Amino acid sequence: MSDNNPLAANKVFGLIMAGGGGTRFWPRSRQKLPKQFLNLQGQGSLLQQTAQRLEGLVPAKNLLVITARDHVGRTLEQLPELQEDQVVGEPTGRDTAPCVGLAAALVHRKDPEAILITCPADHVIEPAASFRKALHAACLMVEEHPGAFVTLGIPPSFPSTGYGYIHRGDAMPARLGVEASKVRAFREKPPADVAKEYVQTGEYYWNAGIFVWKAKTVLQALATHCPALHAGVTEIASAWNTPVRPSVLERVFPTLDKISVDYALLEKHPEVLVLRAPFNWDDVGSWLALERLHPQDGEGNTVQGRHLGIRTKNCVISAHPDTLVTTLGVEDLLIIQDGECLLVARKHEESNVKQIVEQLKARDLGRHL
Repeated sequence: MSDNNPLAANKVFGLIMAGGGGTRFWPRSRQKLPKQFLNLQGQGSLLQQTAQRLEGLVPAKNLLVITARDHVGRTLEQLPELQEDQVVGEPTGRDTAPCVGLAAALVHRKDPEAILITCPADHVIEPAASFRKALHAACLMVEEHPGAFVTLGIPPSFPSTGYGYIHRGDAMPARLGVEASKVRAFREKPPADVAKEYVQTGEYYWNAGIFVWKAKTVLQALATHCPALHAGVTEIASAWNTPVRPSVLERVFPTLDKISVDYALLEKHPEVLVLRAPFNWDDVGSWLALERLHPQDGEGNTVQGRHLGIRTKNCVISAHPDTLVTTLGVEDLLIIQDGECLLVARKHEESNVKQIVEQLKARDLGRHL
C-alpha cells in the first residue's frame, strides 16, 4: 500500500452501533438479549460477525461499540479483544445521531484526522471480503474528499416499503473497481407504488445505514445543524479520561436530541457520495429474514429446531432444540418459541410484532420482555 493510503496510516476507526432493541424479533430478542447478541445465521452473534468483518481495516484498539448500559457486560463477553473503555453504555436510547456524534468526539480526541467507519451491529453481509473492499474504497474517497460523507448503497432486489432509499446522482470515478456516484437525495420509506417506481428507474439504492467519514467532518456538521447536540457530545468527550466521566455521561446524554443521523446530518450535508455495494446484504429486520438466510423444505417451510408438520406450507418455525413443534393444516404462519413465550402470527403481520411488545408493557407483563 502507498503512503497516502489511510489504512496504512492507521487512521481508520470503527463504530459499531449496538443499541437497538430488536422488538420485531420477539420472543427470541428480549431486553436482556436483543437481536444483535443472537446467532441467527453463520458462526457467532450478529455483533461478533460485524466486528469480524472490520478486521484488517480497523485495528482492535481503534474499535468502539456503543450499546445500552445494561449490555456493556455482554458486549465485552462477546468481544473479549476490546478494553472496557472501548464499549460505551448509553444511559438511555437517543437514536443514531447522538451515538455517532459521541463516537466522532471520542475518536477526534485521539486523532483529529481520523476516518470513522460506522456500522449497525445487526446486519448479515456476505462475502466479508467484498464488504472490506467497499469500505477500503470508501476510505480512499474520504481521503480525496475530506468534507464528504460516504455511504454504501444496496442495489434493491425488490420494491421494499421497509427501507429508506438513496437517489443516485452523477457518476464518479470508481475506486478499487467499486462504482461511485454523488447522492442526489435521501428518500424516506415509500408506499408500495412509489417503491416500485424507484426500483424501475434503476437510480435508487437501499439505504443500509453504513457510513464512512472524517470524525472532524461529523463534528463540524453537528455544530452547524445540531449545535446543542454538538455541545453535549463535546462535553462528554472532554470528561472521558477523568473521574467524572460516569456522572457527566449520566447527566448529559439523556438531554441530547433524540434524532437519527439521517435527519440530523445526511439529508442536510452538501456533499454526500455513495458506493454501490458489491456484497449481499440483509438487515435481518424481522422473522421473515430467516427465509432469506436459510433453505426451505419441500413444502416451503423454514425450520429451526424440531418440527413435525402435516399439510403445512410456507411457514417460518423456530424453537429451542428440546421443543417439538407440530403443525397440522396450516400455512403462511410465523411460529416462534423461546423459553416460556410462543408467537403465532400470519407472515404478513411480521412487521407488527413490535405491537405485542408494546402491549406487554402496557399490560404489566414486562417479565416476558
